[in-house]
Amino acid sequence: MRVLTCAVLVVAGLSVPAAAQTSQPPPAVPVGGVTAELKPVTKGLDFVGRVEAVDRVEVRARVTGYLEGILFKEGDLIKEGAPLYSIEKGLFEAAVGQAEGALERSKAAKILTEVQLQRAEDLLAKSSGTAVARDQALAADDSAKGAITIDEANLRTAKINLGYTGINSPIAGKVGKTNITKGNVVNPQSGPLTVIVSQDPMYVTFPVSQREFLHAQQAKHKEDITGIKVQLRFADGSLYRHLGQINFVDVSVDRSTDTVSVRASFPNPDFALVDGQLVRVGLEVGAPVEKIVIPQAALISDQEGVYVFVASDGRAEVRRVKPAGESGTGIIIEEGLAKGELVIVEGLQSLRANTPVRATPLPPTPGRS
Repeated sequence: MRVLTCAVLVVAGLSVPAAAQTSQPPPAVPVGGVTAELKPVTKGLDFVGRVEAVDRVEVRARVTGYLEGILFKEGDLIKEGAPLYSIEKGLFEAAVGQAEGALERSKAAKILTEVQLQRAEDLLAKSSGTAVARDQALAADDSAKGAITIDEANLRTAKINLGYTGINSPIAGKVGKTNITKGNVVNPQSGPLTVIVSQDPMYVTFPVSQREFLHAQQAKHKEDITGIKVQLRFADGSLYRHLGQINFVDVSVDRSTDTVSVRASFPNPDFALVDGQLVRVGLEVGAPVEKIVIPQAALISDQEGVYVFVASDGRAEVRRVKPAGESGTGIIIEEGLAKGELVIVEGLQSLRANTPVRATPLPPTPGRS
């Protein structure tokens, strides 16, 4: 009995520290949170649009000849009138010289017909000549005048063709790659030699359904929606830093899609918008309404929906929320959160429901709503 009692005491003495350890609460997880705040949110409409250059020019050859030089660097910004290509000039200079010679010959012939007409009129006045001879001289003089007109036109044509041997940019913008290299024969049927697109400003065109179009009209109390501010979002979700403005609404509805084509103009001083680029278009209509906005990083989704963790009384509580779209870089919450609650946005990977937390409010940053 004495041995058994000692064994029980020893076992009991060894087990006390283990029981004491299991009764200690787990350490609090350090997390960062943002206070849920009411912010003015303007109701918006979202569309998919495509960037279009205001001016877009396909550069083509207007005469036939050998391409002597390419005078630009592909992808560069160029000014209006900048030289792009040069075509061999020899044949065109010779054509100008030939036309000048033909014109001089016609002018000399005209001098002769004028003298002959004057002589025929003098003879007819003295009854020494005939009316037939006078008429023939008059016709020859008129024919010489017509020949001069034709040769002057031929000379202008030859000079114009000579000017086409130097191909210059008709607009300012970015020049694309060259489709034909030096040494090839080019002509008007060769297709575009290169493409130039203007850069600033840029257009964004997007289709608007009849329902959304009428909604926007009612919100603006106007007959059209021109003048509404527009915001762009790129494919990676980032916002374009310049606002645009609607400047054109098509005059007819596309019968196949029942949509109206709308165009907005955007400044593009940094060349962030590229011709042909797909973007998301945000159209703000109506008066701002205060809604709770939280950072997108706070949202977690599972099979039951979307939820966030809220720091309350030192523990992480699960709150099921109803998102209602984006506002800037944040998410609008329609239901599930109250103003002033601390929403956890950092340290989420270690959290479960009722996990003890040590929450630290995070300072506001430009990328966090």
